[in-house]
Amino acid sequence: MELTCLHNKFKFPSLPHLSRPFFKNPNPRIFPRKINILFLASASDTVVASSIKELGSKKDDEFGDLKSWMHRNGLPRCKVVLNESTSHDEKHMPVHYVAASEDLRAGDVAFSVPNSLVVTLERVLGNETVAELLTTNKLSELACLALYLMYEKKQGKKSFWYPYIRELDRQRGRGQLAVESPLLWSEEELAYLTGSPTKAEVLERAEGIKREYNELDTVWFMAGSLFQQYPYDIPTEAFPFEIFKQAFVAVQSCVVHLQKVPLAQRFALVPLGPPLLAYRSNCKAMLSAVNGAVELVVDRACKAGEPIVVWCGPQPNSKLLINYGFVDDDNSYDRLVVEAALNTEDPQYQDKRLVVQRNGKLSVQVFHVYAGKEKEAVSDMLPYLRLGYVSDPSEMQSVLSSQGPVCPVSPCMERAVLDQLADYFNRRLAGYLTTLNEDESLLSDPNLNPRRRVATELVRLEKKILHACLQATTELIDELPDHTVSPCPAPYALLLK
Repeated sequence: MELTCLHNKFKFPSLPHLSRPFFKNPNPRIFPRKINILFLASASDTVVASSIKELGSKKDDEFGDLKSWMHRNGLPRCKVVLNESTSHDEKHMPVHYVAASEDLRAGDVAFSVPNSLVVTLERVLGNETVAELLTTNKLSELACLALYLMYEKKQGKKSFWYPYIRELDRQRGRGQLAVESPLLWSEEELAYLTGSPTKAEVLERAEGIKREYNELDTVWFMAGSLFQQYPYDIPTEAFPFEIFKQAFVAVQSCVVHLQKVPLAQRFALVPLGPPLLAYRSNCKAMLSAVNGAVELVVDRACKAGEPIVVWCGPQPNSKLLINYGFVDDDNSYDRLVVEAALNTEDPQYQDKRLVVQRNGKLSVQVFHVYAGKEKEAVSDMLPYLRLGYVSDPSEMQSVLSSQGPVCPVSPCMERAVLDQLADYFNRRLAGYLTTLNEDESLLSDPNLNPRRRVATELVRLEKKILHACLQATTELIDELPDHTVSPCPAPYALLLK
């Protein structure tokens, strides 16, 4: 199974602030208008303070902690405890994490959460057919789950899920470095990612969340079970976009993608699961659906008190940051993308398109450059790029009649292709605000802002891949037999971005 952190922790900073008016409102029909007024009057710092105040009353809370609540509701004896780590921000409560309660060996079951304590679309919508309809045509699973928990949060202690939602509030969408997803960063903080394709991914994802928000009302009237539970609370009136976005990002970081289950059970929110678990790209432990429960079997020995580690799927660091708020320095799945495209103005565009299709490529081809495999990636790009330097019609006919991705390689063509690649990697490196050395210097500062730290770690790892690509390209240039040859002209060279 893949942990699909639908991507960052439950951060409903405004909802705790609004909870008392919600619960005391005698007329649910006028609730939407009151919410909007309260939200607009609430500054973010006030919201944070009220969240802490509410969470700080834990001693007087009859529910106890999350694990105690789960045991009272069917969680069997397990081998984990909830420990606490200090938050980087004094305004935030410390982050909880799941740790081993005793020494564990590889293959031990750390915990097994019964399905009665797991939130899925089947539970939310009460009908697998409705779940399929909604997620196929209108909303993502994340949006449906986020909306459900937002309404449940409104019920306060009346909600069965109150202890779980309270724990997610406490986590506030923070990843392993106590950092929220960049989907919740300010414009100034997003500037830390300048030069990285991740910045564009964040903006694109944010637009997608907005589109889903705009569909909420339509879907609400399709989802009969939810409409019956909350008949007067129209989503876009009950929750401003920023609240929905925070909820969506929170759910994103918590959702588990289960395998070998019906569609309506595929995405699950599992108490004791993410975001309370630590992620490692080199780990293979996964949450799995087994006999009416979701269980975790550890893949390595673990001492009592150590965090429980799970796999978060084959995701590059850009996805880890967007989904979970962290990056992994030892991530074998980390990669950058190089997009190459045939020049549509080339008179021989159609012939070249036939050649690349015959060799399993596209007219706009994406090459994945994995960390540690940069030389292989550069070598894979060369046959494709050489096509851009074939201009003579007779040479093109020779390429068309040949077998395999073979172009007649001349010294001037090879120099031109390698120069184009080197220039491309240099331009990408120049697009960042800092150099690799400056990144290292920033990261050596123990007082560096956590969001700046995680952004710097991401761009540093990207630059290392680009530098390795540039080095591989330079080495190929150095291996050319004649360095006096000028690069071939190419009015229709392939486009790289």
